[in-house]
Amino acid sequence: MIDSPFEMRFDPRTIKHLGVRMYSTLPPAIAEIIANAYDADASQVTVSLHEEGGKPISITVSDDGEGLTREEINDKFLVIGRNRRESEGDTPSPKFARRLIGKKGLGKLALFGLAKTITIATRHSGRRNVFVLDWDDINAAEGVYRPIAPEVDIPTTEPNGTDIALTGLKRKTPFDAEGLADSLSRLFIVDDTINLYVEASNGDRIAIDNRRMFRTLDIEFKWNLSEARFVPEGSPFYGKLAGELITTTTPIAPSSGLRGVTLFSRQKLVNAPEYFSSSTSSHFYQYLTGWISVDFIDEINEDVISTNRQSLDWEHPEMTVLRSFLAGIVSQVNTDWRRLRKEKKEEELKQTTGIDTKAWMNTMPVDVKASASQIIESLGGEDALEKYTPVIKALHDLVPEYPLLHWRHLHEKVRNRVKIYYQTKLYGDAASQSVQIFCEIIRSLTGRTDDGADLVNSVFGSKPFNQPPQLQLNALSTDSEKSIQEGQGHLSRGVISGFRNPLAHAPIDSTVPDLFSELDCLDILSLVSYLVTRLDNAIVNTPGP
Repeated sequence: MIDSPFEMRFDPRTIKHLGVRMYSTLPPAIAEIIANAYDADASQVTVSLHEEGGKPISITVSDDGEGLTREEINDKFLVIGRNRRESEGDTPSPKFARRLIGKKGLGKLALFGLAKTITIATRHSGRRNVFVLDWDDINAAEGVYRPIAPEVDIPTTEPNGTDIALTGLKRKTPFDAEGLADSLSRLFIVDDTINLYVEASNGDRIAIDNRRMFRTLDIEFKWNLSEARFVPEGSPFYGKLAGELITTTTPIAPSSGLRGVTLFSRQKLVNAPEYFSSSTSSHFYQYLTGWISVDFIDEINEDVISTNRQSLDWEHPEMTVLRSFLAGIVSQVNTDWRRLRKEKKEEELKQTTGIDTKAWMNTMPVDVKASASQIIESLGGEDALEKYTPVIKALHDLVPEYPLLHWRHLHEKVRNRVKIYYQTKLYGDAASQSVQIFCEIIRSLTGRTDDGADLVNSVFGSKPFNQPPQLQLNALSTDSEKSIQEGQGHLSRGVISGFRNPLAHAPIDSTVPDLFSELDCLDILSLVSYLVTRLDNAIVNTPGP
């Protein structure tokens, strides 16, 4: 064993405060190693989990990045709190033009939250260096620590890269490779220049990509921030935001860690999922997840990212403006979500019941529509569609399209022929057509060719009944029967002289100055329908001389 040329200078309390206490769980600590590999221009990083008999033994993180030279180990890696961006400049990496994720120089300490011993084997330009960081030795050191160095500048033919092995693990429970892959996928936005893997103890390899981030969710709707309405030109954040907001078909479990929108800067999480608003009582927030990239915050002079990268300094003036802007985006999505859910629910109801609820509601008067809509919305709630389908069908039978009783009970000969006018709200035309249809039915029954009052007078007769009328509604054997016959004539003449004749000689808007309403139309249609119904069983007599 040769003397180690490496040394670390520090206050031992720094390791405790910024290492062990900052990261005590596996995913965020491993994420720090991945971030270093990303900064080293690695194209592949593999996290290997090793077990014996179901017991965790070690973790190895291997990358094919640039590796470290002997000098870089001392001057860069082993310097606690070194701000790499200040010392090297915040310039894009030589191979993939990546912007640096690392900044505070504290990420390496996170590994002591997982293990007692950290062995780093790194290769650069045909030279290999291996050194070991030991937790107990560091704590025993008095401000200067010299890690054991089994290999120093040993010639090698291996390609550049770094392997970091964690042993003496604090973890006692078996590894969950799938769970770790899921967690890591939520800490990074993975671009196409790098491949990330978790390798289980049995050799199974799990790829980490952006699709994995939400793989456990049943996604319903998506919004992309590239839409101009979210970040319009002229906005202070135009060209600075990217991302995707997602809602699910069922509420997201709070324990999943996915409720809310995660912020990323330079591919790595900087703010845990949240909604950016103090008002989150709406059930919409139970369905919302997604991510937004805010790379520009890394260029702010003041450091607004917390040490553990779980939150931003929202008191900073620029962050306050950002928070308000993000709350506005979430509010827009909330509005969209409610509309889309309503449309989807209507389509599901249509498929399940055969009823086009939107078209159905549009045929109702305002007061009826308000009540019916409230019933439909309450019955068509989450998981209630199948249960309440019979109820919705029953409601449709009770309140069908065009539910006003006038319309529903019109004589078919009238309703069918004026339907197109009524549905298009040409109420005056519908009423006028109904009277013309009535006259046409009379002519069809009697063979007469005259029209209007002359037609009515000739077919229904008038007092005294010197001869049977041409259209006889009944036997005319009692005064009541005679009154019904007489009333048919009077009502028919009244409809023609009081409504059809005026409209036949002038436009409706001139004849009826006030708006001819739906109820006005239905009143006329109902009367005509009654008159036509009386003709269904009328006796047709041959006119006398």
